[in-house]
Amino acid sequence: MLAAGLGSRFGGLKQVAPVGPGGELIVEYSAHDARRAGFARVVFVIRRDLERDFRAAIGRRLEGRMDVAYAFQELADVPAPHAPPPGRAKPWGTGQAVLAAAALVRGPFAVINADDFYGAAAYRALAEHFRAASAAPKPACALVGYPLRQTLSEHGSVNRGLCRVDAAGRLTGLEEVLKIERTPDGRARHPLPGGGWRPLSGDEIVSMTCFGFGPALFGQLRDLFGGFLEKNARSETAEFYLPVAVNDLVAAGRAEVKILRTDDRWFGVTHREDLPAARGAIAQLIAAGVYPERL
Repeated sequence: MLAAGLGSRFGGLKQVAPVGPGGELIVEYSAHDARRAGFARVVFVIRRDLERDFRAAIGRRLEGRMDVAYAFQELADVPAPHAPPPGRAKPWGTGQAVLAAAALVRGPFAVINADDFYGAAAYRALAEHFRAASAAPKPACALVGYPLRQTLSEHGSVNRGLCRVDAAGRLTGLEEVLKIERTPDGRARHPLPGGGWRPLSGDEIVSMTCFGFGPALFGQLRDLFGGFLEKNARSETAEFYLPVAVNDLVAAGRAEVKILRTDDRWFGVTHREDLPAARGAIAQLIAAGVYPERL
């Protein structure tokens, strides 16, 4: 679970708000769904300065119910001979966050955002993928994709990674599209650089950072991170994004990524304005019998 940005997005870790009727957090629903699908361990990737508060507010909710470990994403954790520029304050993005967990991962693993709700079907699909991939001649990655219309916000535009998929259901490319907004007819659109709009049907498959990998990914990520730093070591803002890295691996023929589709609802809690809708969605799932009243 990538959780290093929780504090900054909510204005302080102690501000993370519950979404369930018993005070449950999204990470608890994610862990609940993952455990039922067969995942046995959760590794939280956090900032070291948040460790004490994170363990108290979040980690201890899961300790005793799952094997819980902590990895720390740090600005200075870069391969030699690189070093962070003096003016840089934040770490290097989600690709570096995944690398921070390498020593704690023992086999096939999923990567998710801690403040996103993916639905139980995502974890079942990943677990089934791993079981099938264990007999395959070469390691295969996976991406759980969602129809764009299920990921749009009522509170403004969103940025999404549009997936290009071949006839065999494999990822051929990820296009980062900015400022996608819902249209009155239930479809979507985003502005073009030269003016005008590009229409989107809403059926496009998008990535919400829910991936499945084998341990071989870590070596590939280290190679790409080194290349990234060759170009950006002096930057105070550039980030090594996991979806961009996956796209680069696919483009270079170094990875094959299967698209796993789900019709479960996705929702995120990045800003406080997202909380009422998230709580309503959880209440509906409880009423439908998907979750118990108390986890």
